[in-house]
Amino acid sequence: MHPRTVVFATIVVSLLSPAMAQPVVERNISAAIARSIIDGALDQCAKDGYGVVVAIVDRSGQLKGMLGHDGVHPHNAELARRKAYTARTFRQTTAEFQIRTEKPESSGLRSLPDIVWTGGGVPIKFQDEVIGGVGVSGAPGGPRDEVCAQAGVLKAAEQLR
Repeated sequence: MHPRTVVFATIVVSLLSPAMAQPVVERNISAAIARSIIDGALDQCAKDGYGVVVAIVDRSGQLKGMLGHDGVHPHNAELARRKAYTARTFRQTTAEFQIRTEKPESSGLRSLPDIVWTGGGVPIKFQDEVIGGVGVSGAPGGPRDEVCAQAGVLKAAEQLR
């Protein structure tokens, strides 16, 4: 056997060794953080006179929490969830995603399941790591939804440091 082959095989085996295996530690959205963001977003939209639904997804894109004002339209819940999912998945606001996917080479991303390209979705970060997303739906126009989503993230800022 060639000496390089022996060295390569030794490296591969050592990397696959159970002694080298370590659990993966990932930061994620807690129920307390989700509730704080939801409350902050709902409060901001209520102050601005809008009834909305707020959805939070965790780092894996799974729904962590959702709550809405009384009397909102039924479709707002699904739109809020999709906005949160899009912001988490692409690690940018849905307004930024909308601009990004106007280019023909990126427009195919809009056809992925559960993706929404209207404003109101904001990534949730712990330091520089995206650990979830918040989506708001119900205020007239995406920019107003995004203001509420940003207010929710701001309310949880201390918990996200």
